Amino acid sequence: LGNWSFGDYYKEEALAWSWELLTQVWQLPKDRLFVTVFEDDDESAEIWARVSGLPKRIMKFGAKSNFWEMGDTGPCGPCSEIHFDKGDLATQAETFADPIKGVNGTNDRYIEIWNNVFMQYERVKSGELIPLKSKNVDTGMGFERVCAILQNVRSNYDTDVFSPIIAKIAELSGVPYGQGPEGMPHRVVADHLRALSFAIADGALPSN
Repeated sequence: LGNWSFGDYYKEEALAWSWELLTQVWQLPKDRLFVTVFEDDDESAEIWARVSGLPKRIMKFGAKSNFWEMGDTGPCGPCSEIHFDKGDLATQAETFADPIKGVNGTNDRYIEIWNNVFMQYERVKSGELIPLKSKNVDTGMGFERVCAILQNVRSNYDTDVFSPIIAKIAELSGVPYGQGPEGMPHRVVADHLRALSFAIADGALPSN
């Protein structure tokens, strides 16, 4: 899920709208949200502090985590992500209790649910960043991740998007489903079945 803007609006609107949807429309608890910004993007940090009222939950990271680019050349710019703390639902809840260690890390406690990409530069072959004539926004949100949060379940596969499919797979195969590695085949088949269903609905039929 997401939205684009080619010069119509920029950081002020994009960040405010994303926060409004998450905290006012879907009513996610603010005390479980963390925001990341590019280390040199003071503008986004200032907007977030004003919009959220939670300046201590704004974390700065380097280019590896918070600067989006297509490749060595082309459009690029800083990005700002929103992460949700799953708390006790995470298998690594205690290990990553400190958000400083968990946000933007490889764990299942703090999950990224939204990314606002601000394409304001063109990187040329020399590596120089040339400001674009229009400042553009590309946002992306994880649909299944938000479903899991709103339904208060451990993973995407526990949501009502996947659970009926997995239950049917277990029934037809005669193999009970489990949350651990033993359930991996069920999750893989469910994911493939859903993808194929959407493809067939769009008219793409299997060739063999």
